[in-house]
Amino acid sequence: MSTQLQTLPHRHVLTLPSEPSAVRVARETAEQILIEWGVSLRHPAVDPALLILSELVTNSVRHAAVLSPQLTVIYAAGADCLAFAVHDRHPYQPALYGAVTGTGAGGLGTVMELTLGLSGTAAVRADADGKGKSIWITLPL
Repeated sequence: MSTQLQTLPHRHVLTLPSEPSAVRVARETAEQILIEWGVSLRHPAVDPALLILSELVTNSVRHAAVLSPQLTVIYAAGADCLAFAVHDRHPYQPALYGAVTGTGAGGLGTVMELTLGLSGTAAVRADADGKGKSIWITLPL
């Protein structure tokens, strides 16, 4: 997948409190913006993408809320690519690709299995100050 995130024409940013309702709001927002961007909710990548997004927001709520009262979801898309990120202000950076082979990986294992199964990519990007991170997922459409 050669699409650069900076060149994706569609973007949407959503900031939410780090509480359980954020999962539903992030998912519903994704569905709304995908429709607005002309991506069919029946596209084979959409259901897995929504599950991946839900898992990432859930992880942020469960594990980062103590240091990050808010989380941010960034959505982006182009003609052949869907990307999204979940950002929080907790410094821990999980080993995403290790979650695939690890035992008891839970949510991140699911995230990575779905991402790789769709020939997508995943990356953790640290904030400049090292006190937060974004987990980016990019999937082909």
